[in-house]
Amino acid sequence: MSTGLWVLLAYAAGLVALGAWIGRRVAAAGSFFVADRKLGPVLLFATVLAANLGAGTTVGAAGLGYRDGLSAWWWVGSAGIGTILLALWVGPRIWRVAARHGLLTMGDYLDLRYGRSVRLLIAVLLWFATLTIVSGQLIAMAEIVAVVAGTPRWIGALLGGIVVIVYFSAGGLVASAWVNLVQLVVLLAGFAVAIPWALSDIGGWTAIEATAARTSPDYLNLWQGGGSGWVYIALLAPAFIISPGLVQKVYGATGPRAIRIGLLAAGVGLVLFAFAPTLLGMIARVYDPALASREQALPMLLATALPPALGLLGLAAVFSAEVSSADAGLFMLSTSLSKDLYKGFLRPEATSRQVLRVARGAAIVGGTLGVLLALWLESVIASLTIFYSILSVSLFVPVAAGLHSRRAGVPEALAAIGAGLAALGAVHIFAPADAPALLDRTLIGLIVSAAAFALVAAVRGHRRSV
Repeated sequence: MSTGLWVLLAYAAGLVALGAWIGRRVAAAGSFFVADRKLGPVLLFATVLAANLGAGTTVGAAGLGYRDGLSAWWWVGSAGIGTILLALWVGPRIWRVAARHGLLTMGDYLDLRYGRSVRLLIAVLLWFATLTIVSGQLIAMAEIVAVVAGTPRWIGALLGGIVVIVYFSAGGLVASAWVNLVQLVVLLAGFAVAIPWALSDIGGWTAIEATAARTSPDYLNLWQGGGSGWVYIALLAPAFIISPGLVQKVYGATGPRAIRIGLLAAGVGLVLFAFAPTLLGMIARVYDPALASREQALPMLLATALPPALGLLGLAAVFSAEVSSADAGLFMLSTSLSKDLYKGFLRPEATSRQVLRVARGAAIVGGTLGVLLALWLESVIASLTIFYSILSVSLFVPVAAGLHSRRAGVPEALAAIGAGLAALGAVHIFAPADAPALLDRTLIGLIVSAAAFALVAAVRGHRRSV
């Protein structure tokens, strides 16, 4: 296993070197934030898909598959559905606005559409929420390093944090795009090898069916089983339509055609990939039905069920996934602090180089805080659920409605944000643990957010007509 640790360290060092080398060419904010809008379909596909294949879609989804069975598909599948909608609906529309007005961040769009107050509120809210997505990736990295070397969580989290901070702070989006392409190749190769080998080793699908019969009658139900199921659409699809990190990658595209092709391919890739971690988690349940933590399922399977060389390839693949998603989190942290807060409010006259310097500093600070948070939060899914819930109920309605309505303004946006967050918190506090799926807190938050937006718009429209 010491050989495996050295291989992972060498791989991590390679990612850092590649990012630092690319980063030498990045000297302006436009290059750092939106890669000078030069991402074609292939690079856009690679960076979006790699960013979406992270801790939640590997370690987290496999853990859900281990616990709930086939219905865990909806965790990653819902992200794929959201990405397809981003490709065909929001992405081309918001790119045109960004290109016309020189926008670099989601905050720029909110400022243009609603004003500084909405921009500030969302920037502060999402900056703290985004720390949870970084911490989720670092938790998964720590699990992998623990399997390989038997180290405590803090060592794995620190190692992952250093890798992501160094290569992202050097080159921003352009570095992430090229490093993500490498990570994606390693990830897909690792999973393509691991699934057929592990499935054959347990005796095929019949072994999973036998385990399902002893586990739960819903274990092989695609729609609902355990805590997983179709309700994940409410949590994940809206978040993947308007995530600042993904929208900013859209800003970096060469045009609407690249967005439609690249993001549609990424969305379809996610829908298909969703079966992979789910199946690996179900296979892991056959190997060991009594794991102390369900999120140990994937690292355990790769480390013990496969030959050493194949297992190491699989672990490197998962490590790639966590790194690529962690840099997406740092992307949101750095742009929000530097562009939305620093230049947007503290120093509007700041030069491009000053904004770039603050962005790199924000990535370092955000990555460090993410490491600390990873030592406190319990699981990957728990940390990501916090982020996706807050993101969906606060940002989806103002962004989507703002692209289609010119009359709605600050009151509608603030009402949607406030009502959605209030509903999210109320359901979380007061709903019973065994509440039906339709009482999902994110789903209720979205409904209330949309209703508040529409109500305020109707009242203001009536006053204007009078």
